[in-house]
Amino acid sequence: MRKNLRARYLIPGAVVVGVSVAGMLGSAASAGPSTQSQSASASASAYATATATVAPGSAAASTPGSPISYSAPTSPAQIQAGLTLFSANCASCHGADAGGGQVAPSLQGLGAGTIDFWVSTGRMPLAAADIQATRKPSRFDATQRAEIVAFVTAQAPNYGIAIPTVDTTGTSISDGEAQFVLNCAACHTISGAGDALAAGAYAPSLHQATNTEVAEAMRTGPGNMPRFGPGQLSDQQVADVVAYVTGTLQHPDNAGGLGMGGIGPVAEGFIALLIGVGGMMLIAFWLGDRA
Repeated sequence: MRKNLRARYLIPGAVVVGVSVAGMLGSAASAGPSTQSQSASASASAYATATATVAPGSAAASTPGSPISYSAPTSPAQIQAGLTLFSANCASCHGADAGGGQVAPSLQGLGAGTIDFWVSTGRMPLAAADIQATRKPSRFDATQRAEIVAFVTAQAPNYGIAIPTVDTTGTSISDGEAQFVLNCAACHTISGAGDALAAGAYAPSLHQATNTEVAEAMRTGPGNMPRFGPGQLSDQQVADVVAYVTGTLQHPDNAGGLGMGGIGPVAEGFIALLIGVGGMMLIAFWLGDRA
């Protein structure tokens, strides 16, 4: 009797539970939020102080009344300190003057916003040039990042996008969601968890991105991401997207249910498998035994 019970109920039930739990854990590990322990707000505040100098020739100048202001570190002291840091950490690939080499491309003329994005998100320095850069804790503190940015942008000043500071006061979450669904969800998924792309590339998760990083990515188009210039999205629209991503997307209201990591239908499918299919299977076995 016990063997019969084990064969009909326990073993199938264990298989269903095992598959469901493994699927949910696997999907959460591959697409869920990063667990990096960084204080984004404190870092952003310190960096804003370090980059307070406005870059007058920046290709994306601040517009009066705009929710986004653009600035870049340009002081001679920052440039000199940045030379030392760049020589020790970046020059072996990008060249002594950031002009590029056989391993890595030129950084001249890309603008402070581009350099800041790659360095602040820990994507650079990169251990191997043949793999996609991933988000990780930055090797440099806020002051050092500003110094590296100052040195690189000094090699070709007045080009590219400066570092955006986004004021989300008065932004529209609904408009930001609409723009996100239209322009971003196809790659980053509707939940912002990221997804695989062609040729082994992938769109990263947005669950750890800061206001500045979201705006920088949209304006500079890192990696495979398209660049959304002022002709495609205005500063107001970018600010709306930033407000949606760093607000509703990163901190969803799961009232009335479980968020399940915010990764959407993948986890929901495994829950359906566990409760729905597993439950019906056990009921069918029970009815069969009674018959």
